[in-house]
Amino acid sequence: MKSLSNVLMVALLSTAGVLGSTGCKKENAAPAAKAEVPLTSVSVTDLEASITRGDCVPVDANSDATRKRMGLVPGAVKLSDSETFAASELPTDKSKTLVFYCGGEQCNASHVAARRAISIGYANVKIMSAGISGWVEAGKKVQTL
Repeated sequence: MKSLSNVLMVALLSTAGVLGSTGCKKENAAPAAKAEVPLTSVSVTDLEASITRGDCVPVDANSDATRKRMGLVPGAVKLSDSETFAASELPTDKSKTLVFYCGGEQCNASHVAARRAISIGYANVKIMSAGISGWVEAGKKVQTL
């Protein structure tokens, strides 16, 4: 009877998340991450049209090396770093639509920078996941350094 009680206790604790899959206590389990709100993605064409209308500010989250190699979306704000940029690098109007981009589909610097902008109070934040490589592939003009 005692072994049945132990088995039930292990099963209960495992289900509750107190024990890991091996039955060992989780000493350093990380706290559950907050669910992140999905970022809205815009296409190259949508970004170009929005820039033409003056509806948004493109924000470049690339490194200087990428900027020198690929260029920038014309008029883009250049961030010093996608993770630690200062709020002063962005427009003062926090209601302005900001569209972040980085190198391309395989890069996540735009996502990181966009989430940082949201965390410091910007309300209208989007990404162009095609990045500068998608912009160039679409034949759009770039600003060179």
